[in-house]
Amino acid sequence: MSIQEQASAPTVTTTMEKTSPSTIMPTLRYHDAPAAIQWLCQVFGFARHAVYANPDGTIGHAELTLGGGMIMLGSEKNDEYGRGFKSPAELGGVETRSSYIVVPDADAVYTRALAAGATVLRPLQNTDYGSREFSVKDPEGHTWSVGTYDPWAKPE
Repeated sequence: MSIQEQASAPTVTTTMEKTSPSTIMPTLRYHDAPAAIQWLCQVFGFARHAVYANPDGTIGHAELTLGGGMIMLGSEKNDEYGRGFKSPAELGGVETRSSYIVVPDADAVYTRALAAGATVLRPLQNTDYGSREFSVKDPEGHTWSVGTYDPWAKPE
């Protein structure tokens, strides 16, 4: 099957897609994961689904939810697996990923982000595709785009 045929082939829906709110979960590492969890919950409205703290105060694993989505995060680790992750600060501010959060009120989230000291990459704006959105960096340099655009919504 050619690439063009593959691209136009019907999508197969699995049972997991029907029963699970989200099957793709971005994962992040933070130097100060407890502070990151607090910031993400305060600014973007994430809720703590599960947080597993280590005896030394670092976070072994955390799951934060927002709507039907989830992110997972933990503290930096100096082991074979953990050394494969670099923070944006370690890469001179460069990133290889970012996340988009769909919210009903981008203005309110933008106000909270500014109050919490977020670095604004793209100020709050209206887009040609009907969204009101912005992009910021959290205190450890991870990029988050936030807006009202919902790619799952049916076009009008």
